[in-house]
Amino acid sequence: MINTHYHYDHTGANASFARDGAILIAQDNLRARLVTGGTAGNGGSISREVPAVEPAALPQVTFDHELTVHVNGEDIHAVYYPKAHTDGDSIMFFTRTGAVAMGDIFVRYGFPFIDINSGGSVQGMIAACADVLRRVPADARVVPGHGEVGGVADLREYLQMLKDTTAAVEAALKAGKTLAQMKQERILGRWSERYSPPKAFVDTDAFTETLYNSLRPAHVARHGSRPHSR
Repeated sequence: MINTHYHYDHTGANASFARDGAILIAQDNLRARLVTGGTAGNGGSISREVPAVEPAALPQVTFDHELTVHVNGEDIHAVYYPKAHTDGDSIMFFTRTGAVAMGDIFVRYGFPFIDINSGGSVQGMIAACADVLRRVPADARVVPGHGEVGGVADLREYLQMLKDTTAAVEAALKAGKTLAQMKQERILGRWSERYSPPKAFVDTDAFTETLYNSLRPAHVARHGSRPHSR
């Protein structure tokens, strides 16, 4: 079993699978976060404590950049994508069937949760999605971390949303807008109906925070330390 990232909803059954004889596989950073636990969050309103796991839940095999597993006549190529949903994400390419399992780098519940506290970034999410689109065939099945299985067109639409919302927040940063002003002006409002359904885990304000907190360090590095208050 290969873990896509360290969050409990994707690793919570590790110990049970291991006790039944499964070999647990993960990227190096993922295992390290399972050992220590921590606080997952978007640097703003979303924050979740993630406890350390019991030893039985820790992957027995880890890798740095890439690993291939050969099972049931399928070659499963696991590839590490840095600083995407977290700092320990892997995407699995099923080379015979043309399917790809993306973990929470691709979700279908609305705006994605990007765990900035755990090394994630929208820049890494965009890079990962773009790379997958370059790698997979046009008829590939694209398996999200949450939601219905999609296809290349669905992933392409999702990637365009990430690019467009990022551009909107980047433009606001360049204009000297504060996070409070961005929320008040609803600069992501045009995407809300499609990506922020009622009771969404990541609503429009939370995704605005996510992009702001992901982009601001790079913006400050490029343009100097102009003050931006929350």
